[in-house]
This record gives sequence, structure tokens and C-alpha cells, in this order.
Amino acid sequence: MRLLKKLISAKDGSGSIHLLPDQTEDLWHAYNLLQPPTDRVSSSTYRKVITTSNTGSTTNSKVRTNLTVQVSKVDFDPDVMTVRVSGPNVEESKFVKMGAYHTHTLELGRSFWIEKECWDQIFLDRVDEACHPERDAEVAALVMQAGLAHLCIVTGSITITKAKIEKTIPKKRTGSSNHSKAITKFYEAIYQAIIRDLDFTKIKCLLCASPGYVKDDFHQYMIQQARLRDDRVLLENLDKIILCKASSGHKHALEEVFSNPSILEKMMETKVAKEVTVLNQFMRMLDTNPDKAHFGFNHVQKAHEELAIESLLVTDELFRNSDILTRKKYVQLVESVRKNGGKVYTFSSLHVSGTQLQDFSGVAAILRYPLPDLDQLELDAASSSDDDDSDDDVVPCNNIQESMLPDDVF
Repeated sequence: MRLLKKLISAKDGSGSIHLLPDQTEDLWHAYNLLQPPTDRVSSSTYRKVITTSNTGSTTNSKVRTNLTVQVSKVDFDPDVMTVRVSGPNVEESKFVKMGAYHTHTLELGRSFWIEKECWDQIFLDRVDEACHPERDAEVAALVMQAGLAHLCIVTGSITITKAKIEKTIPKKRTGSSNHSKAITKFYEAIYQAIIRDLDFTKIKCLLCASPGYVKDDFHQYMIQQARLRDDRVLLENLDKIILCKASSGHKHALEEVFSNPSILEKMMETKVAKEVTVLNQFMRMLDTNPDKAHFGFNHVQKAHEELAIESLLVTDELFRNSDILTRKKYVQLVESVRKNGGKVYTFSSLHVSGTQLQDFSGVAAILRYPLPDLDQLELDAASSSDDDDSDDDVVPCNNIQESMLPDDVF
């Protein structure tokens, strides 16, 4: 993502940012930056226009024009990596009436403006991350089984499927070579996908995972073919290939790969590994020391009030909440934890680790010290709140015995 212009007020944080997406991941960042219904998006677009001549005949044509829409709906399609922004037109246009609905399709190579009432720190961090992708070391992953393989790019924000290879593999039969021929074609298709879709100048490692010996057989095939063809790209990057186990060739098997401590040690410099490591630490702590691991907003907020949070784990899904007040409370939590020396890890909902965290309400915390009475503290706070809301004319009861006495006792 290229930042073309930034016009943000230092007084209240309102203003606009001009962005140009140049990578597919930039569209995911753009999706996370848009917040209905207060944001506005301006971009060049095509609009179907109907013109009527003096004789009453009508003609249809498509014209290119600049439109600004008030964002009412945002859709992201992870398969084709497109963002569609819908809403009413809010600026005068020669071709489109005020209030008429239009849908912008954000594309690579086409710049757009985003205008917000307040650019909080979460949004600014997202822009900074999008505009400096070199900070996120990329990981490629190949999960495979006989007849099925997924080649993916895994960054700190998203898991992108670059290729899906499917081949029918017949059973081994005595005197028949159909099985070995099908396997060779299958391996060749994967080999070509790696050459075509991976940029080894950016990739730190290629994880090759499968059940059984499928990965080992393919690894030998790849080395043999690279030497026969004198493929310098592969030959110079063979040391980046890491063989590991997975239960299948489906995409969800990546979750097993990233949970392997020995694999994480080999890719520790990547942002992906750091996030998966802290998530695994949280999972282990839930089993071994549950008083130092809490999830759910109320529990995490209470732990923060005790200044006990060492690491805060949140998914970006929480910051896309359509309720502005709900979003603000998560933004305030993140900023406050950082201010008090805690580390904040933001997980992408399109990443396998983010999907896992979403099962724990999307927010969790690892504490500096145990808080065994956190549930009791929350109950005490709730009961005191109920007492404050009660009628002032009623004399409060100090214990259960008094509350069961008849009214004339008082």
C-alpha cells in the first residue's frame, strides 16, 4: 500500500487519507480501515448513465466519474480479494444524483480516499502496517496428501491460497504404471505452482507438510527436477524448505503445522510465529495455570484495572464492529494496555490463529501474576452497581438475616 496523502487534524483526529493499493493484501487492510456508517470513500468509478434525446429516445452508456459515498455496507471476498463499498452519493455529480446509491469496487492500482470523523490509533497502526509490508516476513506453506495440495502465502494479516492442485490418483495395481504416472503429474503440477506463485526474495521459509511420506517423496522429486532443469531459483533456496507433519492436504491443516514448537523455532523471526507462539502460550496456561489466563471482555477489563495484563490478544474482527461504542471500548482497552507497559497482539480473522482466538470471544490476556479471585471481584462490582441503582429511601440490608426480617422491624 502506498500512502499518497495524509490530512488529519491534530485537534480531534478527523480527516482523510489517500491510499493506493498495489498488493492483494492491501485490499484486506482497506476492508479493515472502513467503518460504516460514518466513513466516506471517494474514488474513480464507472457509472451507467441513461440519456434522453430531444426525440424521446434513450441511450445507455458507461462513464468514468469520481464519486464520494457514505459507507453503509462493506463486503470482502477472500477468494478473489475484492472489496465492495456501498452507500449513497454525498457530493454533487454531473451523472449521479445526491442520495443515489452506488457501489465502489476497490481494485489494485486505483487510488481512493477514506474520510473519517476520528482516526484513532488502531486505524493509524493499520495504515502504517499496510504501508510497510517489508516488516512482515512472509511464510509459504504447502499442505498436501495424495491427489490434493494447497499452496498458501501466510503473512501476519492473512492466509492467501495461491494454488489448489487436485488430481485423481488410481490405486496401485500389479503390472500397471497408472499410479506412478498420476503421482508424477501431481508432483509436476505442484512444482510448477511453486515456481509460478512464490517469490523467494520475500519468503523466509517454505513449510511442506503432509501425512506419511508424501512430503518426503515430493521433496526428493523437487530437488531432482531442479537439478535436471538447472532451476537456479529453487536450487538457491532449498535450505528454506522445512518438512513437517500434517493430517491432510486441506487448508485447515495449517493449524496443526503452526502449533508445532520445533517448526516455530525455525521461523521465529516472522510475525506469524510470534503471534502463534503467544496464542499457544495462552492455551497452555489455561490448562496449567488458569489464574494467569483469562478471556472475554469483562474478565480482561477487570484484569487490566488491576494492571495485571502482560500480553493482550485481540482479533481485528472486534474493531470492525458496527456499533461505534463497542468498537471504542476495545480501542481504549488496547491503548490503555500499551500505555501501562503491556504487549498487544492483533490477530487477523482470516488467519488460522485468529480463527482459534475467535473461539475464545476474540479477546484474551496473559497476566503478570495470578488473579484467582477475578470472578469474585466481578461479582462484587456487579453487586455494588446494583446497590447504587436501588431506591435511596430504602435502608440497605447488611446481611441475609436482616433482609429476611419483616418490614416493621425497621
